[in-house]
Amino acid sequence: MAGVARETGEANVDMREGKVKCLSAAGFHHMAYVEWGDAANPKVLVCVHGLTRCSRDFDFLSQALAADYRVVCPDVVGRGRSDWLRNKALYGIPQYCADMTNLLAKLDVESVDWVGTSMGGLIGMALAIQPETPIRRLVLNDVGPVITATSLARIGTYLGTAPRFDGIDQAEAYVRVVSAPFGSFTDEQWRHLTRHVTRTAADGKIEFAYDPGIAQGFRDLQAAGEGKDVEMWPLYDGVACPTLLLRGESSDLLTRETALQMSQRGPRAKLVEVPGVGHAPMLMSAEQVAPVREFLHA
Repeated sequence: MAGVARETGEANVDMREGKVKCLSAAGFHHMAYVEWGDAANPKVLVCVHGLTRCSRDFDFLSQALAADYRVVCPDVVGRGRSDWLRNKALYGIPQYCADMTNLLAKLDVESVDWVGTSMGGLIGMALAIQPETPIRRLVLNDVGPVITATSLARIGTYLGTAPRFDGIDQAEAYVRVVSAPFGSFTDEQWRHLTRHVTRTAADGKIEFAYDPGIAQGFRDLQAAGEGKDVEMWPLYDGVACPTLLLRGESSDLLTRETALQMSQRGPRAKLVEVPGVGHAPMLMSAEQVAPVREFLHA
């Protein structure tokens, strides 16, 4: 496993890169991940990103928690440094859960804590409801059992369009627009949020480092909703582990009504609203990390 010097964050901690081989109906593929902290630490925190994002979204959180945890952040298949699936129809929660199970087996631990942003939270819920689940504590970052039609329409305006740019500055300008709900960041943070979800193509152009084919599963979800909100309450109600719910104050994906219901049913999540943010809090500030740290250490 290769070591990489840290780029951002609080702690003087190095990052390591690894891969795990996973299986789909179309054959084997590799899922990449990064990890922070003591590799021998039995306390493991798995952090899983949103639909078009990547593992490096969690750099700040990982460094803030690396003294207490071995923090492992995968690139969900089709994103970041992970392989792309040959059969695009396989992009979905069942495949993602199977891949995460392979990762947990490689880590060789009996239990983990889980932080999932948006899609990463749905994966976490799907694993947490299974008998003998390894998930001990669950943090859902701006996601729940109701996905609003409004947010699906917004995401659909850019997902799978595969824009290409003349340089990183142009790419960053685009990211600042489509990711405006993330909140306010420094120029360095915006560059970080851009650099790790893009790559340089053979012709020198900058393109996003995710398979446009992930849009197929998203379109299926939209179709299932028939222009309405998509509800999955049994998925949430089946969670039994302690749960923290973070909600961006102006999130269009997780409404306040849904968040309040989540605090009163199922695992009765502890609700924390993050001011000045939509979908989704990026956990890149001490103020956003604090409730996560407090919950995990409870």
